[in-house]
Amino acid sequence: MAGAEEPNAVTLHSLPLFVRLAGRAVILIGAGEAAAAKRRLLERAGAVVVGEEHTAALAIVAVEDDRIAEAAVARLRERGVLVNAVDRPSLCDFTLPAIVDRAPVLVAIGTGGVSAGLAAALRQRLEALLPADLGRVAEALHAARGELRARYPDAGERRRAIAAMLAQGGTHDLLRPAPTGSIADREPGGAEERRIVLASADPDDLTLRQARWLANADRVINEGAVPTTILDRARADAERLPAPAPSAPHGLTVIVSLA
Repeated sequence: MAGAEEPNAVTLHSLPLFVRLAGRAVILIGAGEAAAAKRRLLERAGAVVVGEEHTAALAIVAVEDDRIAEAAVARLRERGVLVNAVDRPSLCDFTLPAIVDRAPVLVAIGTGGVSAGLAAALRQRLEALLPADLGRVAEALHAARGELRARYPDAGERRRAIAAMLAQGGTHDLLRPAPTGSIADREPGGAEERRIVLASADPDDLTLRQARWLANADRVINEGAVPTTILDRARADAERLPAPAPSAPHGLTVIVSLA
């Protein structure tokens, strides 16, 4: 039925966004260490921290007293302001993630406000894992855009070439220090078809190789009742096609180029 919700559909509890706050006002209500920490974060992003009487699109309420915090959130929402209420996920229109900064690369880890400790622990693991000069790879990709477009006019071919460069063992392996030289000096492999036969409907049962194939897929052919939770491991812009005749339950064919 048109418009009916897919049985296996899973909705995001939040849509991650990167908001540029340089020179923009953000309301901050509260005092103490929690408010001071939010102020430092906002100022690091270039925001202009203002009081409740000012006009702004975003606000952070860092108040310990529940009634005062709830009243402040209500007032701000009446004005159409999106609010983050520290340590009160149910009152938040947006949450602030733990951040790994490899400028211009930013990795944000969020739990919807459920566990700041988990987000912080993940950030610490990623801090140790990601090279300090990871930003150089992003800058090199930006600088090579014209060269990459000229070398690989087809968007799918270009995407596969970049994926091969950045993959484990590739010329610009993301977990190794960034090399020197042009990032465009890499020939892509041709597109290859890979069939993933799922052990179960649980995405956690995917092997690392299967997860990598999905992440790099240009096209996903659903050969069975594959849950959306698994299909969502592919890129949002990957083409999704139903198979004309399912050959096995939970079968999945992925068109992907492997380095």
